[in-house]
Amino acid sequence: MEYKKLFTEKNIGNVTIKNRIVLAPGMLGLGQFDGKATERMMNYYEERAKGGVGLIITEISRINDVHGAAAYNQLGVSKDYQIEPLREMVNRIHKHDCKIFVQLHHPGRQNVGLMIKTVPMSIFFDKYFKFYRKLFFSLVPFARKHLLEKDRVPCAVCPSKVEKSNLSGGRVRALRHSEIKKLVKQFINGAVRVQKSGADGVELHASHGYLIQQFLSTHTNHRMDEYGGSFKNRMRFLLEIIEGIKKECGEDFPIVVRLTIDECYAEIGKPGEGYVLEEGVKMAKVLEEVGVAAIDVSSATYDTINYWLEPMSFECGWRAYMADAVKKAVKIPVIAANLIRSPEQAEKQLEDGVQDFVASARNHMADPYWSNKAKNGKEKEIKRCICCLYCMETMMENSYHDGFADCAVNPTLGREKSSVIVKDGDNRKIVIVGAGISGLYAGTVLAKRGFDVTILEKNKEVGGQLQLANKPPLKDKINWCIEDALYHAKLNKVKIELDTLATVESIKEMKPYATIIATGGSSIKPKWIKGVDLPNVCTVTEILDGSIKLSNKNVVVVGSGMTGLETAEKLLVDGNKVSVIEMAKKIAPDAWLQNRDDSLSRLKAVEFYPSTKLLEILPNEISVDSPKNKKITKIKADNVVLSIGVKSENKLYKELKDKVDNLYIIGDAEKVGRIANATSSAYKLATTIK
Repeated sequence: MEYKKLFTEKNIGNVTIKNRIVLAPGMLGLGQFDGKATERMMNYYEERAKGGVGLIITEISRINDVHGAAAYNQLGVSKDYQIEPLREMVNRIHKHDCKIFVQLHHPGRQNVGLMIKTVPMSIFFDKYFKFYRKLFFSLVPFARKHLLEKDRVPCAVCPSKVEKSNLSGGRVRALRHSEIKKLVKQFINGAVRVQKSGADGVELHASHGYLIQQFLSTHTNHRMDEYGGSFKNRMRFLLEIIEGIKKECGEDFPIVVRLTIDECYAEIGKPGEGYVLEEGVKMAKVLEEVGVAAIDVSSATYDTINYWLEPMSFECGWRAYMADAVKKAVKIPVIAANLIRSPEQAEKQLEDGVQDFVASARNHMADPYWSNKAKNGKEKEIKRCICCLYCMETMMENSYHDGFADCAVNPTLGREKSSVIVKDGDNRKIVIVGAGISGLYAGTVLAKRGFDVTILEKNKEVGGQLQLANKPPLKDKINWCIEDALYHAKLNKVKIELDTLATVESIKEMKPYATIIATGGSSIKPKWIKGVDLPNVCTVTEILDGSIKLSNKNVVVVGSGMTGLETAEKLLVDGNKVSVIEMAKKIAPDAWLQNRDDSLSRLKAVEFYPSTKLLEILPNEISVDSPKNKKITKIKADNVVLSIGVKSENKLYKELKDKVDNLYIIGDAEKVGRIANATSSAYKLATTIK
């Protein structure tokens, strides 16, 4: 495809960007206590610069260590000693004709209470005691459970004393007037350090419910002084920061503001809360008047998180209307993410005048060479982000364990330097049994290393368990994962034999150097459940693969994991009356909260029974034990669908033991998990076979 806009130059202030592609800010956890840019962080950003992005906007970078650190492994511009490591990172990015802006940030009430006041202490002890970091992160999970979850941590700060944040929790206190003045100065000092590092500009994070946006919003700003009340007063904190940066750094140093245009409270059933599109556009116009170089249009807050960090169900480009509204109101460049997933979509939104720059973090996490692949006509080689939110989930969870974010489709994320593939296969033959995602990923990497790879697949199509995961409503992005994995396998000349049942004898006849079992898993149908063999009982597999089709039935789904919820949605769409029972106290207890909330928003017609144990399945009902509601002992059920887990299919692996050399097992066949577990186990094995 010809891109008339995507690969043309455009300025932000006096800085010329070589194309319209922006790596949006995305916190991964690649830093360290003291806020210095680390080698791992530099490798991550440099790989995206090599990959062709025109502008990198860094992750959230703290300007305050005491109550302004959002993560222990975060970039910082709060101290002068952080300038030189940042300069090194800037220089490495500039070598690839890529510009870099540093995003200045304070979490406000979005802070986690464990972070408050502990960062300065950790910086000191980490400097003088080598064992400190390991000791600290061994204690954090305990502190999280016994202090954070019981609200025994310091208060986060906010313009006003308001309710707890939706995601981080914890008590909130109002900032004192003197503290506000100090924070304004800290933002300005942060910008000065960024300029000294040689970076090209700064972005002020006035979005996603962080501190600057908290001043802008009537939801979180109830102040009665000059920083609250009227529109003008609510803008004051941000405008004073901009004025100060311009005074200290000069008019030519570009300032971008990432601005929530609509807080989207109406979308979660709270109309009238916060501000909406009309006022957001008004803010953008004021920012243009005071000399901001560009507006980075975003939306929502952490209270409405799915409307800025979208799950899989959201349609690509759904919020383009927000950027378009700002674009019509201002003459300065407009940057926007807009859930853009393809170069074609990016080009269209540029051509349509919706925005001037297309931004994404997750696209470039999934594929650091997204930009160059598009530029060189290799769009089909792009590994697409499937919006599974595993990056966000793992970043949040791993931050308590001294870890960083993972990507379901890119197991090399954060491991760029150690992920160089060495071509040492010498055409040795490898047989992989199973063309699910782990088999395809392993085959591709091994083929790149120079092995002769054949994949044997018993079904007529590749994809394994993903050919079930893609069947519920709004799960079509799962197909991208299958298509991209298959394309790369074929591109690297992996031979795939479909409709082929592998046996001990057939594998031995092939005389492989190594054999990899990637036979996946299958749904559990436990014999210990009374009535499980009745004809009205099946597993989610049989619903999702279409072998059993139900309509106009009373269906009970047993188990409320994400697979259970997604199957319930399919059953609901197919015209059934659906109930879901769950032994745990909470529905979808182990699911990432965004995916759970997204799914539940479409399941309002479903009857949920938490804390409910299945006792027996009968022809037209089930018998249950519900300690919370002892009146419920029977639930009507024409059909019962079991969603209570998956077991590994490893029979062939056991049969092959001691019969072939170099036998390995990966993916669900080894240990049942998710897409990320399959791709990471495949990559790890494929890069270590000698």
